[in-house]
Amino acid sequence: MKQLSVISGKGGTGKTTLVGSFAHLARNKVLADCDVDASNLYLLLKHSIIQEEDFKALKVATIDKSKCTKCGRCVEHCRFNAISNSFVVEELLCEGCGVCTIVCPVNAVSLKEKIGGKVFVSETEVGPLCHAILYPGEEASGKLVTLVRDKAKRIAEEQKLELIIIDASPGIGCPVIASIGGVDLALIVAEPSISGVHDLKRILKVTQHFGVKAMVCINKYDLNLEKSKEIERYCKENDIMLIGKLPYDECFTKAMVEGKSVIEYGKAEINKKMEEMWDEIERSLR
Repeated sequence: MKQLSVISGKGGTGKTTLVGSFAHLARNKVLADCDVDASNLYLLLKHSIIQEEDFKALKVATIDKSKCTKCGRCVEHCRFNAISNSFVVEELLCEGCGVCTIVCPVNAVSLKEKIGGKVFVSETEVGPLCHAILYPGEEASGKLVTLVRDKAKRIAEEQKLELIIIDASPGIGCPVIASIGGVDLALIVAEPSISGVHDLKRILKVTQHFGVKAMVCINKYDLNLEKSKEIERYCKENDIMLIGKLPYDECFTKAMVEGKSVIEYGKAEINKKMEEMWDEIERSLR
């Protein structure tokens, strides 16, 4: 079983658009949308949810008022100001550290599991898709990413599928690290801008740190040819394969509006470039 993670140093580079197209080109695969803060791959794929479960992330404090003597020790020791003077726990502020359960002399405070999101398995027109949603204000997104990947791996093993394609979170934080750990290849989608070049270099440092082989694709390369050439030079100087340059084309937006992948939308020139990139990825995964 091989794993491909499609990543980007910043949001809005076209990462999900590429994954949606690769989903139509790849065979024997399962898809994993690990951008749990803004999961949207399912919007490009006709799907039906077949499994759903709660994601229990952090624990939060709860106070049993029948036991509470209002001594104030929990309020005094809470570093996050999550317990009010009326001895009510504000769940959005509580970090689940548990110090309140330790200092309470009558054991009136305990920790309870908190539901922080949902995990889904969907059947799509191109195969199984694992995805999730992290509720607003919740943390532990890296843990949720790991759960989505574990589900995808289990499905691949059960159905004897050969490839997992991961749509990762943008940036270089915890969910990205959870999205690339142990993968066989990372495809970095970059855009030709000042921030795009900067963020490409940052995410490449992350892949190098974790020993993950990386390739680069420049999306909308013709919007800034100077920056595109800068990315090409950087890749050449650092022995990083540049597998494709996609032009700016309104068909990307039109396909998205219609809830389709670019491959389904069917513009021959763009489809050919996508197919060439996918052929190169398949060769690299062998």
